Amino acid sequence: IRMDDDFEGGDAGASKTFPAQCSSLRKNGFVLLKGRPCKIVEMSTSKTGKHGHAKVHLVGIDIFNQKKYEDICPSTHNMDVPHVKRKDFQLIGINDDFLSLMDDSGDIRDDLRLPEGDLGSDIMKRHEKDEPALVTILSAMGEEAAIAVKVMPK
Repeated sequence: IRMDDDFEGGDAGASKTFPAQCSSLRKNGFVLLKGRPCKIVEMSTSKTGKHGHAKVHLVGIDIFNQKKYEDICPSTHNMDVPHVKRKDFQLIGINDDFLSLMDDSGDIRDDLRLPEGDLGSDIMKRHEKDEPALVTILSAMGEEAAIAVKVMPK
């Protein structure tokens, strides 16, 4: 067996989610609802019945498409929590509705779409004014999207 076989990049074998007990989840945390990565916006626990478990009612907003999802699970059960990464990139250009972004180490990527709506027009305005801007990219479950833009610190 050769030990120097090259494996896929840094995330090789890393799962997209990890289990967490329902009762340990908190508001503003992340959870998988109906297979989508969501930010928890509402949470309530119901009392146990005569022979039952306490139930946790979760309401979450999808972090990529802002759809609302709900789920109810026994507080002792595990739910999947997505690994969510945030990273800031410097905006260097916009080509055909794709963002041209540079990270801290100088790597450039051109594979992320300009988001729709207010965020997209905000990024576009800053670009047209040649304002140095940082775009925050959120990645989870193999999906990535720009979620915020801010003025780049001097």
